[in-house]
Amino acid sequence: MPMSIDNLPVQGNQADSALVREIADLVVSALNLDITADQIDPSAPLYGEGLGLDSIDILEVALVASKRYGFKLKDEDRDNIGIFSSLNNFALHVAERRTK
Repeated sequence: MPMSIDNLPVQGNQADSALVREIADLVVSALNLDITADQIDPSAPLYGEGLGLDSIDILEVALVASKRYGFKLKDEDRDNIGIFSSLNNFALHVAERRTK
């Protein structure tokens, strides 16, 4: 089933800057990146061009985020393209679903 535009985070919405920073730190730590969290552009793509993460990296980030924020990110979720399209969109998703 194709992803509906209605399920994507709204472009232009900004996540809480503290949460964006926290998730950027989580990404850098989980993947042992050679950059700092401040160097991640919140609106740049996470996958492929942009930050340059691959599918294995995204799975690792999803696992760490699931443990940290208390909700499941499923690999078969049709919304994943939108969720992981940028750090900002990922933070918006976390803010909506986190339990801790």
